[in-house]
Amino acid sequence: MKKVVVLGGGESGVGAALLAQAKGFDVFLSDKGKLTDAYRTTLQQATIEFEEEKHTESRILDADEVIKSPGIPGSVPLIKALRAQGTPVISEIEFAARYTDARLIGITGSNGKTTTSLLAYHLLKTAGFNVGLAGNIGDSFAEQVLNQSFDYYVLELSSFQLDDLYDTHLDVRVLLNITPDHLDRYNYDFQQYVDSKFRILQNARPDDTFIYFDGSQPVTDQLARQTYPLRQLPVRLDGDLSGEGGYALNGQSTARTGAHVFTIAQADTPLRGPHNAINMLAAVLVAQAVGADNNAIAEGLRTFQNAAHRLEPVGTVNGVQFINDSKATNVDSVFYALSSMDTPTVWIAGGQDKGNDYSQLDELVGQHVKALICLGVDNQKLVAHFGGRVPVIYETQQITDAVAKGLSLAEPGETVLLSPACASFDLFRNYLDRGDQFRTAVARLADTVVTP
Repeated sequence: MKKVVVLGGGESGVGAALLAQAKGFDVFLSDKGKLTDAYRTTLQQATIEFEEEKHTESRILDADEVIKSPGIPGSVPLIKALRAQGTPVISEIEFAARYTDARLIGITGSNGKTTTSLLAYHLLKTAGFNVGLAGNIGDSFAEQVLNQSFDYYVLELSSFQLDDLYDTHLDVRVLLNITPDHLDRYNYDFQQYVDSKFRILQNARPDDTFIYFDGSQPVTDQLARQTYPLRQLPVRLDGDLSGEGGYALNGQSTARTGAHVFTIAQADTPLRGPHNAINMLAAVLVAQAVGADNNAIAEGLRTFQNAAHRLEPVGTVNGVQFINDSKATNVDSVFYALSSMDTPTVWIAGGQDKGNDYSQLDELVGQHVKALICLGVDNQKLVAHFGGRVPVIYETQQITDAVAKGLSLAEPGETVLLSPACASFDLFRNYLDRGDQFRTAVARLADTVVTP
C-alpha cells in the first residue's frame, strides 16, 4: 500500500488526508503545531493516524509521497531532505485534482484574488452552474472532491500553492497582478516570485483561457519574454480593446469574449474603486468563458456581497463613514483603497512593515488623506515618510483609541479608512482579528457617541 504523509493539519491537510484514505492509501498526518479540536476529532473519527506538536522525521522520510501545507516553506530542512531523496512533495490542490473531472478555474495575483474568486463563483452559481469554491478560500478542495460532485471549481491559488503544482490542468487561468510580496519565501528575488505566479500557466492547451491585467508591468514583461499557447483575454483600465478582453471607460465596464459582449456601469454594482473594476472584469470574463449569459452575469453582479475586511463599510457615526480594509497588508492594496476614496480621509495604517516603499502612495495621500493614525508597535518608518506630507499624524497601539481619534479628526461626510499596508502580527493574531476588532470598536463607539 502506497504511503502518503500529509504535513500540516489545517483545512487543506485534513481534507487531503480524508481523500487519500478514501483512495486506499496508508495515510499519516503530521503537524509541528497543535491541531484544533475540530480537526483532531475529524481525524480520530476517520481513524487516520496523526501526530501533533512534532515531526517524526524517520516516518515522514519513509513516505512514497508527501502532501505539504502551503504554509510550510520549501526551504525547511525536512522538505529539502524529502526532495533530495526523490520523494514527491505536492500540494493539496495537485493531489485532489487527480480525482475530479470538473473544469478548473484558477485565480491568482498579489492582490484581488479573493474578491475575484468569490465573485466568479457567485456569477457562476447565479447562472445555475454546479460549482464549488476552494483553494486559498473556503472548504478544502480535497474534501469537496471526496464528498461533492461539482462540474466546476473556482480555485483561489496563492503563490505558495502554485509552487507545489506540477501536473494539474486548469481550464481557465486568471492572473490579476504581480507586486512585491512574500519575498522572504523567494530569497528576496522578485523574479522568483514572478516565476511562481506564472506557474498558473503550466500545462496550457490552446483551448484554455488566460485572463490577465495588462496594466501590471511584471505580467506584461513576462508575457513579452515567453510565448504561452492559449487564448489570452487582457483586462485594462485605460481605454477600449480592439479584440477580446475587458476594459473600463467613463464608469462603464465592458467584457468581450467572441460575439459575447457584456457592459455594466460600475456604480450599478457593489464594487467600488479601480482595483475592483479589474476584479469585476476578470470575473465576468471567467463567466463568459464557461458560457454564462448576460442576464445571469448582471444579476450576479447586483447581488454580490464581498468578503469581510476588503473595503468593508462597518458603520457611520455622526456622519463619518468607517471602512474596514484590514486585508490590505501591502502598499499595492492600499494604493487601490486610497484610489477608491471620494471624500477626505483619515487613514489608519501600521503594523509589521514588510519592506514597504511608501513613496508610491505620496500622490494619493496628498489628494485624499487629511490625517494619518499609525496603529503599530513601531511606527517609525510611517512617521518618517509621511511627516510633512500629512498635516496630522497620531500614534497609538489601541484599536479603540485609533477609532475614537479617527472620529474626532473627521468631519461629517468624511471617511475613516483602516488600510494598514502592513502585517498584523505585532498587535493582532492576524488581519481577520484586526478587522474584527476594528468593526467592534466602531460599533461600540456608535453606541456611546451622542449625536449632536
